[in-house]
Amino acid sequence: MVQIIVLLFCIIFIVLASTKLKLHPFLALLFAALGFGLFTGMPLSDLVQSLNEGFGSTLGYIGVVIIAGTIIGSFLEDSGGAYSLADWILRKIGRKRVPLAMSIVGYFISIPVYADSAFVILSPLNKALSKRSGISLSGTAIALALGLTATHCLVPPTPGPIAAAGIIDADLGMVIMMGIPVSIFALICSYFFAIKVASKIQIDPNPEVTEKEISEKLSKAPSATKAIVPMLLPIILIVLKSVSELPTSPLGEGMVKTIFGFIGEPVIALLIGVLLAFTLPRVLKRSMLSDSGSVGKGLRNAAIIIMITGAGGAFGNVLQNSTLADTLGDTMATANIGIWLPFIVAAAIKTSQGSSTVAIITTASILSPMLASLGLTSEIAKVFVVLSIGAGATVVSHANDSFFWVVTQMSRMNVNTGYKLHSMGTLVMGFSAAFCIWILSLIFI
Repeated sequence: MVQIIVLLFCIIFIVLASTKLKLHPFLALLFAALGFGLFTGMPLSDLVQSLNEGFGSTLGYIGVVIIAGTIIGSFLEDSGGAYSLADWILRKIGRKRVPLAMSIVGYFISIPVYADSAFVILSPLNKALSKRSGISLSGTAIALALGLTATHCLVPPTPGPIAAAGIIDADLGMVIMMGIPVSIFALICSYFFAIKVASKIQIDPNPEVTEKEISEKLSKAPSATKAIVPMLLPIILIVLKSVSELPTSPLGEGMVKTIFGFIGEPVIALLIGVLLAFTLPRVLKRSMLSDSGSVGKGLRNAAIIIMITGAGGAFGNVLQNSTLADTLGDTMATANIGIWLPFIVAAAIKTSQGSSTVAIITTASILSPMLASLGLTSEIAKVFVVLSIGAGATVVSHANDSFFWVVTQMSRMNVNTGYKLHSMGTLVMGFSAAFCIWILSLIFI
């Protein structure tokens, strides 16, 4: 009982420290791990060893993957590839169906590019198209925001799901394979929210970028096909590795299986994606590969994510090396909420402190030691735990979330409208994803 109480205080500390005291989540997680070990009587030598091993082992698995993913995103952003991909989808779907187009654009762009950055990049295009179509900006902006959120929280190689898969020790290829249908279901539900609810509130797009300026950006950008390859190919390779390792060996045995196993390793697959990303600019300048260029920008973006992920791994390892897992696992098992537990914990942390990535990593760190007690140790069960955490991390984006302010300020929404549209939209998305995960878990677990 003491350990459960200390854990609750640790979670409250993480939330309050990162919101009220503005303490960086990296330090908040490490201090919480240290506090848990000290107040539960863990031997001091074991506590230090748990902190070091948890930090190192977690980053040893996913550190390079996160770095590679952010570098791909930087090149896609800086080369204008995000614009060309968006324009291609718009032409295929039709410029009169702007909300649907922006929802799909957001879904794909958020895989390599952070949701906040992606919304900023695509907002001028969204405003111009909304103005041309004579529709309210509210529906298209929310469709774009929720499309970005879907893959940001549910589909690797975005950093949060990758980190959760590493901490939970879930098969990344299976997380992708199951995450895609779950995220698409959530995307469809949120799209109908955008067109049936959000679009009813009138906001004049009043674009600050003209069609001529957008055309100029597109004239310098790589083709949509070229832009999508660096982010799509790594996903395909990772999935093929998982398929090749199925008991029936559908892709063959021997050397073929070895090759798929190598190129499908997340580290190798993402590094292949990085090499392909180098081909996106019209002319690859040396400065782009330096600290001041796209590579440096990707590394700086990755650094914060990596530090938080490592601290989350340290926190989880401290919990794992205590007897908390059995105690809390037995308690939660009697509650009989199964796969809803990761969703509830992640939603509570996300709503309290704002960051989806921090919510995903913290929840994964807390639950990882408890999976055996909860009966969620099979490979497919771990996949659904990761996805349930991701679904919870979408609920609810509000004033303590930077993305809330990006969406509302760039879409000319006041705070009340932001709560009615964006916050409510993330609630719809999170619960629709959780419902889909629950149904699938009843079939597969």
